[in-house]
Amino acid sequence: MPELDLVTSSPEKTQALGEALGRLSRPGDIILLSGPLGAGKTCMVQGLARGLGITNSTPSPTFMLVREYRGRLPLYHLDLYRLEFKEITELGLDEYLYGQGVAAVEWAEKNPELMGDDHLRIEIAYVDDMSRRVRLIPNGEHYDELVRDLARAPSLGDED
Repeated sequence: MPELDLVTSSPEKTQALGEALGRLSRPGDIILLSGPLGAGKTCMVQGLARGLGITNSTPSPTFMLVREYRGRLPLYHLDLYRLEFKEITELGLDEYLYGQGVAAVEWAEKNPELMGDDHLRIEIAYVDDMSRRVRLIPNGEHYDELVRDLARAPSLGDED
């Protein structure tokens, strides 16, 4: 399966997709999120956190760069929005990206080389004020399987 396209009709539906992804996530998963400001990247990560059994609030880490949460697996929520390419490469993010938790990286397109070959890329775009088109692009065998499993999950999007 090359990719999965869904439309979500509300922030709650976007979170439900993230939650389903969190339930399927395994140690070392890398989830790269891209989309314009306010499109729903943090909303997706909030659902991901719920799916990992995290009950804490999960705000955007824009001003902190990384927030860590503990659940069934650790969640490392990274936000590269305010960083330049050179700054990102000097940060040494390997412990988050290749550790035992799940790394969710907002604005990952700012340094795609940093993320390696195996990851799940999620592109979120506005359809209208409430609806979002969510495109899941797997890179690697594990992520192909993950997207296939997600496609089988009931009521994720609102039909394509």
